[in-house]
Amino acid sequence: MPHTPRPAPVFPFSLADARPLALAGVDLDVRDLAALIRFIAERRGPAPALYGGYGEDRSVYAASTLFDGAGEPRTIHLGLDVWTDAGTPLRAPLDAEVHSLAVNDRFGDYGGTIILTHDGFHTLWGHLAHRSLDGLREGQTVARGEQFAWLGEPDENGGWPPHLHLQRIEDLEGRRGDFPGVAPRSEKARWLANCPDPKSLLL
Repeated sequence: MPHTPRPAPVFPFSLADARPLALAGVDLDVRDLAALIRFIAERRGPAPALYGGYGEDRSVYAASTLFDGAGEPRTIHLGLDVWTDAGTPLRAPLDAEVHSLAVNDRFGDYGGTIILTHDGFHTLWGHLAHRSLDGLREGQTVARGEQFAWLGEPDENGGWPPHLHLQRIEDLEGRRGDFPGVAPRSEKARWLANCPDPKSLLL
């Protein structure tokens, strides 16, 4: 049976020192960036980061037409968010190959985006600094523990307070440089089955 290595640390701090954050049921207008930044800062306090959100039903997406969907709004969050400082370096948890990359620059979108392919699955890294894409190319290898990206500022990450959206994806369904990070409530089970909780990659 092949040995699966323990993931290397992604952040320059331990996620054990971060505080959990739930946005389900939180009444926030994401168009008010200053208010959202204050909200994150108040809950973070002296901790290095906040984390959470996998599988959450979030109403905050209503402010962006990006999440309107076809007759049903998309509100189920498919990744794990880690809210910390812009410029924070990110390292690959496991050996990977660059699958695709893009700047998804609509309001509420990922901004700088990198998709990595690992042994049997993919990971999407969203809300990155645009410089993260400089020098990367599809097919390039990224070693376990190698720094490959940085978190972006709001003006390059889709208009959000700085954070990482990390999403594990079993089947990319032919997509490149992008993949839905939020799903309709009626399709929750299907989307979460294809996008299992990525938290084990950050421990």
